[in-house]
Amino acid sequence: MMPERKLSNLILLAVLAVVIVFVPALLISVGVLDAYTAQILTIAGINAMMAISVNVICGLTGQLSLGQAGFMAIGAYVCIWLAQTVGVPLPFAIFVSGIVAAFSGFLIGFPTLKLSGDYLAIVTLGFGEILRVIFVNFKSFTGGANGKRFTTILAARADYAWIVIIGSLVLVVVFLQNFFRSTYGRAILSVREDEIAARSNGINAFKYKMAGFVIAAFIAGIAGGLYAPFIGFIKPDLASFNRSIEYLIYSVLGGLGSVTGSILAAYILTYLQEFLRFLQDYRLLFYPVILILVMLFRPQGMLGTREVSFVGIWNRLKTLRREANEQKN
Repeated sequence: MMPERKLSNLILLAVLAVVIVFVPALLISVGVLDAYTAQILTIAGINAMMAISVNVICGLTGQLSLGQAGFMAIGAYVCIWLAQTVGVPLPFAIFVSGIVAAFSGFLIGFPTLKLSGDYLAIVTLGFGEILRVIFVNFKSFTGGANGKRFTTILAARADYAWIVIIGSLVLVVVFLQNFFRSTYGRAILSVREDEIAARSNGINAFKYKMAGFVIAAFIAGIAGGLYAPFIGFIKPDLASFNRSIEYLIYSVLGGLGSVTGSILAAYILTYLQEFLRFLQDYRLLFYPVILILVMLFRPQGMLGTREVSFVGIWNRLKTLRREANEQKN
């Protein structure tokens, strides 16, 4: 009989692949979803990946970071450089973008993760602003304030872009669901809940906080690597403080500690922003209003620390079917 963990992974992959990846891609290719809607939903997928990155470091690791957009910008510029200048195949360039962002996260995290709370937030905020200034002045690599253009590859076909970007999101979700059920993941969660108690039980808190920080940076780098070829143009403002706060809002609204909650919030807010575009700049007022309402009436976010589990739904359906058969007999 197939082990429970492998069966859970297969169920999760199958459901996500069919419902979230291939069905929408088919609807896009046959014209049921127009190009504009497909683009908005695909951008929401990138935003969801960034929301997950923030949630890993803030919700699951328990550290407050305000510089995740900087890792996304690193991934975007590295992807452009590898794909256009070096001639590396795009999938490999996207993966290397995540590796470079993760290494940057290690270099930043090594001296800063000994801090916590507001101090860590200030340091990561400064990191994002330093990156933005470097990107503005390092013109040979980034194009300076005018940005860097990338011959759009993914956006040429909306259905292909959807499969690549949302498929990557699915893989990230499956990886995180398994990682945080592992020994290392549970150690990270124990550090989040009570660092002193974790230390007293022999857990190296700094090591596991570093692991969470590097994983979050890797996911942000992958998101940047996907963003660059889809949008086709990158500016240093991608690393700005406002971007980092936007992704933090997605995580807070969805629920710090809930990966699926972050995804849900990212899609809702991204589509809401486009739906309210007729209000011009006034639509930006809805973000703080929504955040205030959430903090007042549901401070834990939409899902809190709970997850939408397809495996749990599958087990529930099996239980209902078994009960129905027993009643018949």
